[in-house]
Amino acid sequence: MKLGMFAMPLHPPGRPMAETLEEDADKVVYADQLGFDEFWVGEHMSCTTEPISAPLMFLASLIHRTRRIKFGTGVIALPNHHPAVVAAEVAQFDHLSRGRLMFGIGPGGLASDMELFKVLDGEYRNERMMEAIDTILQLWRQDPPYEIPGKHWQISLKDMVIPELGVGYIPKPYQRPHPEITMTAMSPYSGSVKVAAQRGFGPMSANFCPEYVVKSHWQKYQEGCELAKRAATGEDWRVSRNILIAPTDAEARDRVMNPEGSNYYYFDYLWRVLKSANYTAVMKADPKQADESVTVESLIESMVVYGSPQTVTDKLLSFRENVGPFHGLLMASMDGAGANRAWEWETMSRLASEVMPAVRKAIAR
Repeated sequence: MKLGMFAMPLHPPGRPMAETLEEDADKVVYADQLGFDEFWVGEHMSCTTEPISAPLMFLASLIHRTRRIKFGTGVIALPNHHPAVVAAEVAQFDHLSRGRLMFGIGPGGLASDMELFKVLDGEYRNERMMEAIDTILQLWRQDPPYEIPGKHWQISLKDMVIPELGVGYIPKPYQRPHPEITMTAMSPYSGSVKVAAQRGFGPMSANFCPEYVVKSHWQKYQEGCELAKRAATGEDWRVSRNILIAPTDAEARDRVMNPEGSNYYYFDYLWRVLKSANYTAVMKADPKQADESVTVESLIESMVVYGSPQTVTDKLLSFRENVGPFHGLLMASMDGAGANRAWEWETMSRLASEVMPAVRKAIAR
């Protein structure tokens, strides 16, 4: 099982952006030192609490500060970008990193970005996303002339091509035919998981999904694999979870339930954002539960894996047994203000050195 991290990232709005960018960068370097396999970073244009607007730019600054960790875009919101720009920039990063890139794509999840780019309608947004990835793959498959018709983008490059000078050529990635492509999912019984599996892309289940939602993703994954006539092994399925490890269960509970703790802030923030968007079902362990009865503490109990190293090991194995055989575990990245940085870095260290060896051994059996 691969071990990685997933960062929206999320920080309180009052923290200076330069400070949080440095904090997040240091975390990637530390994850590489601990032996984490991968680190995923999100994209948000219009939110001071989720401040990375260009994950490729942020991750490019870390190529030469790290040795082996792979970099994932989590995600590039394709409806908001011209596909030729994405194709060229992703290819460039793949060459800069010598193939350490994983290409995460999605329709975007931040409502203010959707309004900004006029893609609030979900059907329209998903249609643009699928046309964009099809266009990107076509650009990578061929040389000019390019003539790719579309409903949302029309690609034409044929008159200004000079083959002997390399003019008119969209760059192809370092990895052939292209980097691993992953699609994120957070909704119960998400159609994105089915589409991803059917297309040969890897699905990624969000960390703010209760157990039944993640389990529903395995069902949709199987459906997609069946349509593609391939075995549903779960080898390309990643699941992200909030994790907190302390020396004892009691100390872990104190940290995770502390109102000054980053996990508490995380779920309070997300719940308020999703309530404003009238999309709370994604976070509720019981979709029929009234919003008024949901507390931050109940959200933490249903979605954070916390405890001593042995307790977290047992919880992760039980979780995987219940939801399905995912082969990638992503620890959700939290804010590091106050005591939170020390708590998170302890969790990262114990997860890599104590928990994952035990989890891998148990899975191998």
